[in-house]
Amino acid sequence: MPQTLVGGAPVSTQVLKIALTHGPRVVAVDGGADTLLAAGVMPDLVVGDLDSISGTARDAYADRLHHIAEQDSTDFAKALRTSPAPFSIGVGFIGARVDHFLSVLTELARTRARVLLLGEEDCLCILPPRLSLDLDPGTRVSLWPVGPARGVSTGLEWPIEGLAFGPGTRTGTSNAATGPVTLDVEGTMALILPAAELPSLIAALTSAPRPGGVAPL
Repeated sequence: MPQTLVGGAPVSTQVLKIALTHGPRVVAVDGGADTLLAAGVMPDLVVGDLDSISGTARDAYADRLHHIAEQDSTDFAKALRTSPAPFSIGVGFIGARVDHFLSVLTELARTRARVLLLGEEDCLCILPPRLSLDLDPGTRVSLWPVGPARGVSTGLEWPIEGLAFGPGTRTGTSNAATGPVTLDVEGTMALILPAAELPSLIAALTSAPRPGGVAPL
């Protein structure tokens, strides 16, 4: 079953509601339990080293706590390996502390887990080798390399063929769709779209070939 992973960064009621519509199983990632408590949502599981969860949330969800004490992996990685799912939407990971967001992005790039992050303004994922998106002309399409990457595209105002992307060389922020978009990418690239494009991104990801990756830490 698709699931929603809830992290500790601020999450609006609207964003949480949207995520739960697509991922009805709910996993709180450590401090995300307090977000769910405030929203009146009962998680199926609370995972992490539990150093950020309040006493109130700990008591409320006592029968759902999965404590993992080791400090060699992040709480997000702990959740991925404890609660694998065919598809996950992560909320509460964009915003607040930048180092926490970067650690989540790094874990997604490393594992190629089929996880989509949703925030107030954006939704993002690590691109599979091929992705086809049904987008309206003018839709913002940003490509952010997490490692060396190159590829070909159709439906972008500025095609990417022949470009060598990398975190310290070239990025692809604020490109735009001219209509439906197809991306064929080698390497590790994050795709960032407006949050309103969540349904289109979910449809594209769930029908795309699953990329190879490694197990969560």
